[in-house]
Amino acid sequence: MIARTRAWVELAVIGLGLCPFARGPQVQGRIRYRVSTARDEDTLLSDLVEELRLLARAGPEQVETTLLVHPCVLGRFEDFNQFLEIAEAAVAALGMSGVLQVASFHPDYRFEGAAPGDIANATNRSPYPTLHLLREDSVAEAVRAHGDTEAIYQANIRRLEQLGEEGWARLRRSIDDA
Repeated sequence: MIARTRAWVELAVIGLGLCPFARGPQVQGRIRYRVSTARDEDTLLSDLVEELRLLARAGPEQVETTLLVHPCVLGRFEDFNQFLEIAEAAVAALGMSGVLQVASFHPDYRFEGAAPGDIANATNRSPYPTLHLLREDSVAEAVRAHGDTEAIYQANIRRLEQLGEEGWARLRRSIDDA
């Protein structure tokens, strides 16, 4: 699972330039990959809290960000999307609002108002349901360095439209073979 997730980061996130902030931490080995064996939301929440605390304690020179992969729970995107409210509440309950945030990736990710087959959804489609734990300071610094995040999003959509469904399917097969 970690191999496929790393391949997705390398080939899709970095390779397609979907996130201009990801290359540095990946090359420097500062992305923590954790696979949760949780089979229910309560256990996943416990794993999330553990990873939030670990990320808060570690310096960014050690761990910049964490990908918490959870293949056995929240396989339905609707359930996953609802769990994000619980994840945000956990960040707040730990007193980490403004310090850490949770982003989301899912094999069936769908932006609000988008059709399931819209290629734009691929920007947030990962091999497994994944919670991405980020440092707020790092996000703010990356936004300052790279500018308008809406421009990045629009460029991603153009890139994915050029790649097309067939190109995305080929890329996914390469990731699946990792």
